[in-house]
Amino acid sequence: ESIKKALEISFKPWKKQEDNFKKFFQLSSKCNGFDKAIITQTNTPLGSKLVYDGQKKTSLQVKPEIFSTFPKGHPFSNKTKLTCAVVGNGGILANSRCGKMIDSAEFVICNLPPVTNGHEKHVGSKTNLVTSNPSILLDYRSLMERRRPLIEKLSSYGDSMLLLPAFSYSINTPVCMRALYTVQDFESPIRPVFLNPQYLESLDLFWRSQGWKASRLSTGIMMTSLALELCDNVHLFGFWPFSVHPHTFQDLTHHYYDNKPAKSNFHAMPTEFNLLLQLHSQGVLQLHLGDCEP
Repeated sequence: ESIKKALEISFKPWKKQEDNFKKFFQLSSKCNGFDKAIITQTNTPLGSKLVYDGQKKTSLQVKPEIFSTFPKGHPFSNKTKLTCAVVGNGGILANSRCGKMIDSAEFVICNLPPVTNGHEKHVGSKTNLVTSNPSILLDYRSLMERRRPLIEKLSSYGDSMLLLPAFSYSINTPVCMRALYTVQDFESPIRPVFLNPQYLESLDLFWRSQGWKASRLSTGIMMTSLALELCDNVHLFGFWPFSVHPHTFQDLTHHYYDNKPAKSNFHAMPTEFNLLLQLHSQGVLQLHLGDCEP
């Protein structure tokens, strides 16, 4: 059903619908991602309590050592950016030739993807905010052994922000702190920052008020929500959770760079895709499902 619906809308010309887009200004009033999505010394003072958003009965008091890792200034330079590209890792991006379009966006958000070795043509090489799930850090043996491979991986992202969910679950905190200390020890230009659990909780409440029922929002929905606050025009690439291309009907790999399945079925990806499809058809954001250049 999703594939059929996607086919119908992807061949229609897309037009931004200002009235529907303006509805999402309530995202700003209810969630305030501009000020709250990333933990700072301003929104999370010394001595305050961080409640883990995925583990509500567990909290952590902000002591000097952790407080010193929070940025002092505001993480976002301008209140409104003209265009944002939110880039997923779906196999639909392979051979898409979307790199130029992605790189032309003012602000690019992606999930620790390979952006070198020939992938640039299809996914671009520009990154401003790079998210990292703790499961990715497990590939580096949770940084308990050699740490240089992680730094080499991060080198292609320049001075992008590296967004770590250190306070979603208590098990995440030590490995995310080790990632931050690794970046500092190797003097990498990338800037580690932490997702604010208070923001994630308000985001969850917002989407539930819109009829959302899944147990937990994915990183893709979180970053799309943030982009809707930060940008006038939001473009999504690589969001296609099915194994067949919607236009060519060719088989797709799970990711554009490999065919490893997701490590868990924690997120309801086809359901989330239906939500994105709905936002596309309402003219709130533009979902790119075909090739970008002939």
